[in-house]
Amino acid sequence: MSVPFSVLDLAPIRSGENAAAALAGTTEVARRADALGYRRFWVAEHHNIPAVASTAPEVLIAHIAGSTERIRVGSGGVMLPNHAPLAVAERFGMLEALHPNRIDLGLGRAPGTDMRTALALRSTSPEDFPEQLAQLRGHLADGGEHTVPEIWMLGSTDGGARIAAALGLPFVFAHHFNPHFTEPALRLYRDNFQPSELLDRPRSIVAAAIVVGEDDADANRLVLPAGISMLRLRQGRPAPLPTVEEAEALLPKLGPQEWDVVQDTIARAIVGGPATVESGLLDLIERTAADEAMVTSNVADPERRVYALEQVAQAFELSPDPVA
Repeated sequence: MSVPFSVLDLAPIRSGENAAAALAGTTEVARRADALGYRRFWVAEHHNIPAVASTAPEVLIAHIAGSTERIRVGSGGVMLPNHAPLAVAERFGMLEALHPNRIDLGLGRAPGTDMRTALALRSTSPEDFPEQLAQLRGHLADGGEHTVPEIWMLGSTDGGARIAAALGLPFVFAHHFNPHFTEPALRLYRDNFQPSELLDRPRSIVAAAIVVGEDDADANRLVLPAGISMLRLRQGRPAPLPTVEEAEALLPKLGPQEWDVVQDTIARAIVGGPATVESGLLDLIERTAADEAMVTSNVADPERRVYALEQVAQAFELSPDPVA
């Protein structure tokens, strides 16, 4: 299997730590991804979520790009309704000027937060996205003779797939959000793709959640904090990711509906020892015919995230390109 692999990192904050520690951990994970031969390292945009330190992707991208040598660095994604298109164009144009041919601009249509915070951000309706995207691309085109960031359309439903197909953009599907819709969305994208000045054929990434343990039993413990964190978010009481021990202590106290939320979160990820995760990723790549795979691991310990990247890199024989 020769597809490239990339990384999406949320800069997760664990119980008892702060955002500074989480961001330092993400920086170290990015350095290791660079050294291991991953193609891209993307960071997300989330707001008012105590378990996520990645609130301003352009700031974190600048830091990570300056801390790495080869890997492309980008957003997975910038939530365009939260921003003026000109501001996004200026920020990412500057990032590309500072790090030529290394910046990706992944764009999403959702606010990436709760409605109250979206109002504070002055987020606009997702229905305005096509016009905002047109403005953004126009501003980037006005930058003169320089490289521009590589634009990717993100999606977890058919909405993003339709926009990417109509505009001839590369498309990233969030399999870790909506695994049952992955193949239909990619099929819709490919069937309706219109060639553009950017692409002459469809180009896709599938982003999958992974949790890699020493063995399957270890991984099944490591994934529990992500399940508890999602449950708290759904209940309107978000908090930093609990430790494995804290998550295990909470399990006997959960009601049936709460346990269903935890199990649903776990079921969206590929969880297991190195061989189990390798098999799961192989199956996903074969089923989706993705041009690239992106892995994300909502595990707060950066050393555990690095271990996961090392195991995937070994299994799929990744190797870094020489530094230019």
